[in-house]
Amino acid sequence: MKRSALFALVMVAVSPAGAFAQQAAANTQLDERQLVGMRLFNQSCRVCHTKPQLTSPLYGPSLSRQSLGGQEDVMREVISNGTPRMPGFRHHFEPAQIAAIAAYLKSIPAPAP
Repeated sequence: MKRSALFALVMVAVSPAGAFAQQAAANTQLDERQLVGMRLFNQSCRVCHTKPQLTSPLYGPSLSRQSLGGQEDVMREVISNGTPRMPGFRHHFEPAQIAAIAAYLKSIPAPAP
């Protein structure tokens, strides 16, 4: 039993989704707003902005605190109104929820070059 639990823990830790969540949490403690943003990101954004498997394509850009020049107001604008390749979420999320997603993105370190 212990061996299978350890294996499951290791698999979660090395999975891309687990690594993404760990990367955000490794450098900072998330406040309540950022935790809400992480939950909303995981529900609606992760499918395009992270790789579910190492061999999967990335459909949208990888996001971090440096996305869109690091400007949180621009992040909120893009999340709300979308881009030619991304739908806007202003009819899906309340402004406070969009702000929470942007706050969460500001907690994610930039990927290594």
